[in-house]
Amino acid sequence: MPSFTKKCPECGSKKLIYDEQKGELICSKCGLVVEEKMIDHGQEWRQFEEGERKGRGGAPLSLQKFDQGLTTNVGEVSDIYQLGSEKKIRKFFRLKKWQERVSTSIERNLRLAMAELRRVASFLSLPNFVKEEASRVYNLVLQRGLVRGRSMEAVVASCIYAACRSYNIPRTLDEISAASDVERKEIGRTYRFITRKLTLKITPSSPKDYISRFASVLHLSPKTQNDALRILKKAEASELTSGRGPAGIAAASLYVAALLNDERKTQREVADVAGITEVTIRNRYKELLEELGMEEKLKIKEAESKSDKPVKKKKKK
Repeated sequence: MPSFTKKCPECGSKKLIYDEQKGELICSKCGLVVEEKMIDHGQEWRQFEEGERKGRGGAPLSLQKFDQGLTTNVGEVSDIYQLGSEKKIRKFFRLKKWQERVSTSIERNLRLAMAELRRVASFLSLPNFVKEEASRVYNLVLQRGLVRGRSMEAVVASCIYAACRSYNIPRTLDEISAASDVERKEIGRTYRFITRKLTLKITPSSPKDYISRFASVLHLSPKTQNDALRILKKAEASELTSGRGPAGIAAASLYVAALLNDERKTQREVADVAGITEVTIRNRYKELLEELGMEEKLKIKEAESKSDKPVKKKKKK
């Protein structure tokens, strides 16, 4: 704590604390703000020419760019060709080539990796804060030399998966594998390696996180979603969720809830949305019915639905 010779005008105490974040000098005894320095931590806005609207003096910093958006490029090919003179074009092409040559291997790696990360994240429709977290994890991996000997695409995909898990955004390994064209096993292997080396504390994904997304794609009602969450709660109490894939148990719960609410969905439809096989749906479905004692309820529901259907009369020949 820095020492100050000033006194508090209210109580006369010399124990003053300086808050660097707010730029305030505060009395620790009575809490009076003795001195205040206005520090603006917001975006920088300037009026470059008279009569123009205020504009920001540059793009915001972002980890999704290899240089965080601080490097000035010589120019794109389309811009260079607009110079007109052939001599100027050759000169700027030479400058652009030298700019690429003097960049380090880390910068070149980051340039390619961040472009791949933005492509995969855009394919998965991930929010911006997840992209920033994935970029931060990849920067840590690159700084510690953990990329060496591994595919850049696999490392990028595993960083995206780690960022999704950190923010409880349900994305399965199969979905990330389809978006990145990397095998599921390779992504899982790289993900476990990264979390172990960086000591990332990531909580296991819950089946509840998948309910809303699967139900939205299947066009199921809110009542069916709530019933599926109740079934999952009972399954967790019976320890049916332990040791099983969260996507599979969530899909099976939705399938049972849809049957109870007369919203008929085939096992194939649910399996395609969840990215799993019909066999998995069938196995989880049987386990839920047996352990939770829902067989009788489903039989009654099926009998009611059959009795409600109008009986077709056979035509006389």
